[in-house]
Amino acid sequence: MPSPRAHTPLILQLLLPPLLALLAGCTAPAPAPPPPPPTAAPQVGSCTLAIDGGSAGGGADDEAQIRAVLRAESELMVSQQIDPLMALWADAGRVVNAKNTPADESDDQLWMGEDAVRHRYVRTVFPGAPQAAAPADMEIVIGGENGDSAVVTSTTHIGSELSQAGDRWQLQKIAGCWVIERLVYNLEPAQ
Repeated sequence: MPSPRAHTPLILQLLLPPLLALLAGCTAPAPAPPPPPPTAAPQVGSCTLAIDGGSAGGGADDEAQIRAVLRAESELMVSQQIDPLMALWADAGRVVNAKNTPADESDDQLWMGEDAVRHRYVRTVFPGAPQAAAPADMEIVIGGENGDSAVVTSTTHIGSELSQAGDRWQLQKIAGCWVIERLVYNLEPAQ
């Protein structure tokens, strides 16, 4: 009986070509997929709104854009449309309930950052189901080094609640779009 060594060359002759072909197919790197096409930055703030009958942002002046952002905030709050509502806010937005003690910040209630602001709308504001809300008596002061910040004092008008100069909004112009950075409400002193 021939030894296994006598058959080695025949075994190698039969198995080596398919083994090499298999290994060659496994080691060749697959071509890299093409990079995804660039995407436009998501629109935020005033750039999400049709202002003065125009397109988003509408080419309207800064004051008109700011008014439109605050009107939209009220409308979206009433209709409980959280995603478009949050698009009006800066990522680091914050809401402060001054609790009718504007001179005493120690009792303020704070919501800081996108998740906290969203939580406030969903868990505090929406369950109250306001039927109407609109900013009134807006006093807008645009400032900043490049006219890229604004402070707006307005009367709170939610349903039957009417509080003179009860809200103070701070907005920032980012990439040409006005976004809400901060809202301080319940600024009117307790009676």
